[in-house]
Amino acid sequence: MSKYSRLFAIVVLLTLIVSSFAFNPTFAAPPGRATNTPTFVPGTSTPIPPTSTPISGTPISIYGAWHCGNDSCTWGTVRDMTDFDAKNHWLIDRGDGSGLPSVNLVILAFVDPLKLLNQTNDAGDVNGVPIGMNSAVVNYFKSKNVRVMLSAGGITYVTNWDTALSTNPTQLGLNAAAVAQSLGVGFEIDYENSSSPNLTGLQSFINAYRSVLPYDATGANQAARLTIDLAAGDRYLIGITQYASTNWLTTTNPVLDYANAMVPARQPSATSAESNWQEHIDGKPSYAPPIPPLAPAKFTASLYLTDGTSPIPECTNFSASLQNATASWVETAAPKVGTTAGLLGFMFWAAETPSAKNVSTTPPNSCQGGMGVAAKTFNIPLPMPALRQN
Repeated sequence: MSKYSRLFAIVVLLTLIVSSFAFNPTFAAPPGRATNTPTFVPGTSTPIPPTSTPISGTPISIYGAWHCGNDSCTWGTVRDMTDFDAKNHWLIDRGDGSGLPSVNLVILAFVDPLKLLNQTNDAGDVNGVPIGMNSAVVNYFKSKNVRVMLSAGGITYVTNWDTALSTNPTQLGLNAAAVAQSLGVGFEIDYENSSSPNLTGLQSFINAYRSVLPYDATGANQAARLTIDLAAGDRYLIGITQYASTNWLTTTNPVLDYANAMVPARQPSATSAESNWQEHIDGKPSYAPPIPPLAPAKFTASLYLTDGTSPIPECTNFSASLQNATASWVETAAPKVGTTAGLLGFMFWAAETPSAKNVSTTPPNSCQGGMGVAAKTFNIPLPMPALRQN
């Protein structure tokens, strides 16, 4: 065989080997999250990193943010919607050219429960609802298939929750349901009384809300979505956690749609975050009364979006973020009760200006590079689908 013949034979052999790798499914890329070519967030130098982490488990259903407006969660002014869009456009446009939003849920925080009970009209409220929480803001998000909820309470209004629940919890529940119906939004209970919560009053509030808006497993009636915030784990808000896990968040007779495991005092490590969330799954059988296990399909995990004076990876750098580090756990956490693995998803505290001490999520610190990339990576469903019930 001449040297040319040998060379030709080698070329043919190499061609056959390469072809077998190209077309043999054994060597195909592993299934998992979609990959994308690295790009930059439009108008910034923030890289949008490639993502190719294989994940098996239950896909994320809820991916959202609490929203504090521009006045540290007061919502006490009517927003100019051009300015509102400039400050919050990243929420409805993840910045990858798709025109899709970065979230499928926004929770406007906070309604003062005592003003809601009294249907207060003053400089910052109409019938007990902050004037900034109006149909223009709600429709800004809903027009992009982003579900909207109102949150009542927060740490600022613990005493007002107590007063409202001891005064007329049934009327409070009816008023909340009326607001939800009027705006086409859901309602969240953020009652952070850690020592002596009025559980009888809270039960009456929920009964009244559900008398108007019954539990809707399909999620079609957005006003029927009624949720509650619990602590990051089971060691805080113990009374509320025990009662809610026993009576309202079961898979057999659900009353509330789900709970949010709130953020801890500061942004945790990945291990600490997963340990907190695991407490809800395990429950606390040694407590008196015991806290029963919570089905993973009945709660979300929460992380901070901003911290101090600089943006953090949750907002600007998905590849370095805790949501990226904990996503596999969130999607695959095994149940102690219920039948399906994986939490419902992630919530983030908080969009725009959560406090005077924290950086805002407004340009140049908007969150396409963190939550926007995550929305594409997790392939979040739009609109939010019916949630798993068990």
